[in-house]
Amino acid sequence: MAEQRYRWHRDLSRYHWFVLVVAALGWLFDTMDQQLFNLARVPAMRELLAPTAGAVPDPGDVAEYGGYATSIFLIGWASGGLFFGVLGDRIGRAKTMMLTILVYSMCTGLSAFSVSFWDFALYRFLTGLGVGGEFAVGVSLVAEVMPDRARPYALGLLQALSTVGNVTAALISIGLGNLEQTGALNDLPVFGGAITAWRAMFLVGTLPALLALIIRRRLKEPERWQEAAEHVGPKQQLGSYTELLGDAHLRRRAIVGLLLATSGVIGLWGIAFFSIDLSRSVFRKVFEQELRDDGQAEWDRDFLRLAVRDPAVLDTWAAAIKPIDLINLTAQQSDAQPIMTAMLNLKENNQLVSVESVLAGLDEVGQSAVQRNRRAAYLDGDPTRNDGQQLANELANRSSLLAGRLGKWVGLLSMMLNVGGFFGIYCFGLVTQRIGRRSAFALAFLMAASTTILVFWQMDGLADVFWMVPLMGFGVLAPFGGYAIYFPELFPTRLRSTGTSFCYNVGRFVAAVGPSALGLLTAKVFAGTGEPLRWAGITMCSIFLVGLLTLPFAPETKDQPLPE
Repeated sequence: MAEQRYRWHRDLSRYHWFVLVVAALGWLFDTMDQQLFNLARVPAMRELLAPTAGAVPDPGDVAEYGGYATSIFLIGWASGGLFFGVLGDRIGRAKTMMLTILVYSMCTGLSAFSVSFWDFALYRFLTGLGVGGEFAVGVSLVAEVMPDRARPYALGLLQALSTVGNVTAALISIGLGNLEQTGALNDLPVFGGAITAWRAMFLVGTLPALLALIIRRRLKEPERWQEAAEHVGPKQQLGSYTELLGDAHLRRRAIVGLLLATSGVIGLWGIAFFSIDLSRSVFRKVFEQELRDDGQAEWDRDFLRLAVRDPAVLDTWAAAIKPIDLINLTAQQSDAQPIMTAMLNLKENNQLVSVESVLAGLDEVGQSAVQRNRRAAYLDGDPTRNDGQQLANELANRSSLLAGRLGKWVGLLSMMLNVGGFFGIYCFGLVTQRIGRRSAFALAFLMAASTTILVFWQMDGLADVFWMVPLMGFGVLAPFGGYAIYFPELFPTRLRSTGTSFCYNVGRFVAAVGPSALGLLTAKVFAGTGEPLRWAGITMCSIFLVGLLTLPFAPETKDQPLPE
């Protein structure tokens, strides 16, 4: 009953609140950057992997290379976390936090200027260096400044506020979706070309660099760290992986933390965040079916018939209409997009465009006789509309509207996931003060697995965003509330940032295989299913068992002071 009556915020001074706010903003902007990447991943891959401008890359390639980009980001995250974790113990929490914010802000902006998958992946790796270092120094700073009794609650709030960064990214996506839907982004050229929404997202990600100025001017190093730096024993070091892993007691704690983090990070980054990609596929099908019901699939067929009858129109309209803008006649068939891709390839090679040449071009990329006959029928006959320029304008406007709608709904899904995540993280902090760290982790991993399976198995329409996705967010982000509270409690002050970084970021090295595994399961193993990402995600949920099986070996730290 005494714990229930405790009002932890009353123990905090103005400087305590300042430290909490600054650390929360640093971590909040960090997670905003992470979520901007998740929201931009699919449109970025579609643009950067396209064989020609506007062409439709293979969906399997988009899934596979999206997984690779995420894995590279996580490897950078882990590398930066290990480096900056040691730096946080050696030069101080505040100085290191400032450096991490500058690195991830600047490199996020560079991602907006990518021209291929490889330079995009390089920028994401560099961004990951800064992103990975921020968490360990932030939670170490808050843990060492706060009063002991208030510490778990302050750390739980710090981690819960990270979801505000994710929600901010979702709002940015929704806002840019609106601008893209109205065509306003076309009026904002960058280096001579129209800026797309995913590039604009990364430009916005440079703004957190301003926070570094505040940190440099007012934030002090914690007294605990200053004392530890002044009184390091003869066999002790500030920020040493050799000492961390050379001591059997500390090594056991580090491995336990590593396994707990691996389970949660793969669950979040290798599964849950890919619900954004799943929603793009599901919602696109919903929106395209609405267009078919409105008779607009006939527009595309008329457009292609006009182009076959008069190939010169491709020169006029190809700049405005691209294969990715077209919709197929039925949801079960792929007609319009591959036909226009074949037409553009013929024109690029200075070959005559005709029905026969288009179908022959499709045969060259492995079209079956059934597909060839179906596409021959698709192109047979005269178009019912001859106003080609107006038709091209209508198709271009429709494409902008569809992209804008997808951007808004994907942003809304991200927002609902993180609204649920806020309550999941914060509730972990409350629950763990009653039932202990290990029991709270067990509940969190069980809920993460069940709710993630629910979303990947059953999400089918727009309404699911408002109830199913928040449940998954609650479950899959709840363990991260535990990481912020639990990891600093495992290690002494001289190794706190190093140990926390080891758990969280070596876990990311292991977790980097998660997105790649999901991408390969999607592109290879389940490619023949109607929605391969569903079954890939469900299969990957077995990773939560790793966290559950680790808990019997985890020390219970509830109501214990920070080790020195």
